[in-house]
Amino acid sequence: MFSGCPVCAETKPSNVFCQYDYDAIARAFNPGGLADRPQTMWRYKEFLPASEEHIVSIGEGFTPLIHCPNLGQRLGLLNLYVKDDSRNPTWSFKDRMASCGASVALDMDCAVLTAASSGNGGAATAAYAARAGLEAVVFTTQQFPITMRAFMQSYGARIIATPTMQDRWTMVLEGVLEHNWFPIQNMMTPPVGANPYALEGNKTFAFELCEQLDWAAPDWVVSPCSSGDSLTGAWLGFNEFRRLGYIDRVPRMVAAETFGVLTRALDDNADHTEAVVPTPSVAISAASANSAYQCLRTVRDSGGAAMTASNDEIMAAQLALASTEGIWTEATSALSIAAIKRLVERGAINKDDVVVAWLTSSGLKDPEVMESYLPAIPLIEPTWADLTRAMRETYQSQLN
Repeated sequence: MFSGCPVCAETKPSNVFCQYDYDAIARAFNPGGLADRPQTMWRYKEFLPASEEHIVSIGEGFTPLIHCPNLGQRLGLLNLYVKDDSRNPTWSFKDRMASCGASVALDMDCAVLTAASSGNGGAATAAYAARAGLEAVVFTTQQFPITMRAFMQSYGARIIATPTMQDRWTMVLEGVLEHNWFPIQNMMTPPVGANPYALEGNKTFAFELCEQLDWAAPDWVVSPCSSGDSLTGAWLGFNEFRRLGYIDRVPRMVAAETFGVLTRALDDNADHTEAVVPTPSVAISAASANSAYQCLRTVRDSGGAAMTASNDEIMAAQLALASTEGIWTEATSALSIAAIKRLVERGAINKDDVVVAWLTSSGLKDPEVMESYLPAIPLIEPTWADLTRAMRETYQSQLN
């Protein structure tokens, strides 16, 4: 099950998904009774696959939905929001998957959580393994931010580097198939997406969003995507809430991507994605050579879109969000803001539409990437005249 659908594997590698008894959920879950439940993603426990006695939680989920009127005015949108998952315990949306995955791992009596990751997924895997009392083994390459290395190792994870990215997946796959390890993320190439149990954690993004919007769905949800676990999980959640009558419609889902893999598949009306040769990208968490069928299907079924952006556009979006709204997100997350800007310019998004960008991680995860986009800090003599000069020359700003 962790390797995707065995029937589809030869022609169109695809994920599998959890199935639920929705009549039983409808009897047990009351949207009006959430006030007494924890302010975490586990307030929606009936929609998640873990047994209640094995829930592994560090307070993840129910992250803030923030209206962004200043950036919205700049982009021409009245109802621009960000869902800030940098407020999760390890500062990323991957905590949703790791919490759900670690909980199911306990149900399945697995002793080791594993992931192939150079960033957010590895940190989340490490943290939730620690919380659950499990071992964590994370495979990475030697080229990844020092911040992430310290993050993962501080939680006690065993970090192992391999020569290539493909080698990471080889090692994870052997651990899962031969040694009963529990994977949190994708371990296949071509990718099929995350462990289907862990993926369920991302549904809670949609649940929270609907609750925060007074039991309504937005018009658009935009998320940075690699294999599409964020977008796919959220799409599952929106459809479950619509099925049970808690919302009356679902949003259009937009995959903000780095290399145009999904864009090409949509333009060609293809039923699969094809790998490209990657180039350097500031959006390192989404800089994968291929995406997964699950993400292509989500975009297509929702009537959504796929959108790319250049490194300069991404960094401009990151700085715009920080300087207008006081929110510093990871460059990969800013990819969603850059995608929204492009969609507005193309006339796809109307100014009155409710648009939500999923901020999947914090700018503190990879601060070095911003260095070349910021001015050098001027050194001045301690005089007002020198301060005035520095403000004018460096920041094009006049002191009052």
